[in-house]
Amino acid sequence: MTGTASELAEAFELQRGRLVGVAYRVLGSRVDAEDAVQEAWLRLARQDADGVDNLAGWLTTVVGRICIDMLRSRKARPEVSYEDRLPEFVVTEDHGLDPGEESVLAESVGLALLVVLDTLSPVERLAFVLHDMFAVPFDEIGAVLGRSTDATKMLASRARRKVQDPRGPAEESRQQRAVVDAFLAAAREGDFDALVRLLDPEVTWRSYTARRMISLRGAEEVADRALRGARATATSRRVLVDGKPGVVSTSAKGKLLGVLACTVADGRIVEIVSTTDPARIAPLRS
Repeated sequence: MTGTASELAEAFELQRGRLVGVAYRVLGSRVDAEDAVQEAWLRLARQDADGVDNLAGWLTTVVGRICIDMLRSRKARPEVSYEDRLPEFVVTEDHGLDPGEESVLAESVGLALLVVLDTLSPVERLAFVLHDMFAVPFDEIGAVLGRSTDATKMLASRARRKVQDPRGPAEESRQQRAVVDAFLAAAREGDFDALVRLLDPEVTWRSYTARRMISLRGAEEVADRALRGARATATSRRVLVDGKPGVVSTSAKGKLLGVLACTVADGRIVEIVSTTDPARIAPLRS
């Protein structure tokens, strides 16, 4: 590609929307996606643009590799900074859609699918996103991953089987809701034993306040925390938080107290993430 610096920047901006879309679906975070695309721009600015014959393909390759590095870095660094670990807490209403609507929602490119994609390895996730969502040919994906076309096809196929769980996304979503509903009911009723039965023995609870993150581990410790939280809460309603079954809690005077998201696997809650940080929950107040 030839042209002035301004022409190169203009050409990049024409690709930005698509690149952010790719990165967001691979990374599951809008902030991380923007960072990945910005890093691609910086690399392009340092590159001899005359040697880039296919700008769209070159940028897809660079963004894809950046995304893989970011996903691998997440897994390799269990301890990261407070801000890096802070979830987005994107809250959407959970209206209990009928099965047909739930299937459409779960299969769409939205938060629900991003949750499913978290079960894939970095290379599986990128192969699935590029091929099934953006129709990138397998040979080009192979170039991004540094693998043969046949190996890339196998990766995408394996990822597709994981995403298309035979139980179906709608059924799994209903099961997860049922577990969270039972958890809420047990907390309201003060039923400690029922809470423990609904929690994985190694369940974790990360609670973000305005200043720090508090971490709990173990079914009994988490159940005890849930009971104390229920006593301080007047009402709780179910929502979707970052695509997962969640809860927003309010005081007797209607003040929003906190947001909580649950990860459910095999009929038990394996992780809880919550926040009481006023800055994080302020945008949710009506």
